[in-house]
Amino acid sequence: MAKTKNKVVPNEINLNFSNIGNRNDVRKRVIDKFLEEIPGHGKGGAQSKYLYYVETLKSGKRIYLERPANLHNGFDFVVNVEDGEFLTKKGLKKHYPAHHHIFEDLEKKKVESRSKYEQLYELITNVYNCRTEAIDKNLKFNSGYDVDLILKVIKWFFIEQDIRYWNYSGRAMFMSGVPKP
Repeated sequence: MAKTKNKVVPNEINLNFSNIGNRNDVRKRVIDKFLEEIPGHGKGGAQSKYLYYVETLKSGKRIYLERPANLHNGFDFVVNVEDGEFLTKKGLKKHYPAHHHIFEDLEKKKVESRSKYEQLYELITNVYNCRTEAIDKNLKFNSGYDVDLILKVIKWFFIEQDIRYWNYSGRAMFMSGVPKP
């Protein structure tokens, strides 16, 4: 890890994590990788930082996890979309979606086509239950983000919630916000 004028150049790692199994299997695969990180030695450029490129979208853009997260809490991470633009409530552009971006997008898709949304909801449910990878089955909507992006971001929101809130409801917290068909 290089250091330039108190700025840390992150370690960049390309990885694939399977979503098949159960919540604990998936969570452990990710945590085991995080345990390989080299610890930092303080602040001001002495900390360690990692970018894990974990998904490639059909557009060629990648989804990556940034560690440590903004709050620097344990195994927490931020889910980013390469060159993604997600507006904050103050109108600032960020590379990371918030939960509300996904929920609002899903509501738009539901209004656009209830039958296609039912198919999308089934795909989300299969990812939630760790039955499948986040594959869009060529499902397309005219509104919002590509289904490919939605499913892969949701996969990582589920994993993040399982790591952060394991002793509570984990991924169920995010799933409870997904609009039902």
